[in-house]
Amino acid sequence: MAPKGKLIIIGGAIDTGSFAETQFGLPQNMNFFERGILKRITTESIKGNDSRFEIMTTASLIPEKVGEEYIKAFAQLDVHNIGVLNIGSREEANNPENAARIKQADVIIFTGGDQLRLSSIFGGTEIHRILLDKYENTDFVIAGTSAGAAASSKNMIYQGSSKDALLKGEVKITGGLGFIDDVIVDTHFVQRGRIGRLLYATASNPGILGIGLGEDTGLYIHNNTMEAIGSGMVILVDGRFMADTNLTDVEMGQPVSIKNMVVHVMCDGDIYDLVSHQLVIHHPKVIPTA
Repeated sequence: MAPKGKLIIIGGAIDTGSFAETQFGLPQNMNFFERGILKRITTESIKGNDSRFEIMTTASLIPEKVGEEYIKAFAQLDVHNIGVLNIGSREEANNPENAARIKQADVIIFTGGDQLRLSSIFGGTEIHRILLDKYENTDFVIAGTSAGAAASSKNMIYQGSSKDALLKGEVKITGGLGFIDDVIVDTHFVQRGRIGRLLYATASNPGILGIGLGEDTGLYIHNNTMEAIGSGMVILVDGRFMADTNLTDVEMGQPVSIKNMVVHVMCDGDIYDLVSHQLVIHHPKVIPTA
């Protein structure tokens, strides 16, 4: 059965995956974050503007700044019931007071930064258990941008050069937070040329669906379907029909060959069914200009 909760994963906007962490500042990203995906997160939450939001800044190097700017951004959407949790250790992830805040939340948002911090700090803790239970059994929203998106799946890419991604052993994969199975997520995808990372990850485990999220782009996942949202592209790499690869034959550091990998491109409004593996492309009506 599909989880009752909703998952919204976002490809990030800049290096550390948060609109707060950029030399350009917040205003340049207001249109996307305030009127786009942040608005969608709000409308999908059970109580709308009155929902309780918790911003999880664990992955970030500047958690205080990130938390402040999320609060400012949501205030523009008239969302004020919002808190920030900067959990920096497994002890804090098992703390009863922090766990109680997660239990009371309607929406959790994992910010950008280092996804390995998310998996190593939260994995197997009381907060992780609560999140899994709420997502599986209640109308609960989990959102993540950049690192928060990458850590959302059971399998997680945490390291790997874009230019050398198709060399054996370059891409490093570990376990993520496991909100969604049978996929692996990469972020900042188009802008950083990460197609090789996703091809390698999918070739090494063809049963999983590779998801590459472009910046200013996300996926709304609910009832076993994924809807593309935002201004950019989502690249899907489907390895189920891969015919051959030399991955197990070549030495470490050598190039990898892959035969017959299926690739899809999704844009705003497109729908992908995770059960039937069918993509339905949205065809908006074009209003002719005079």
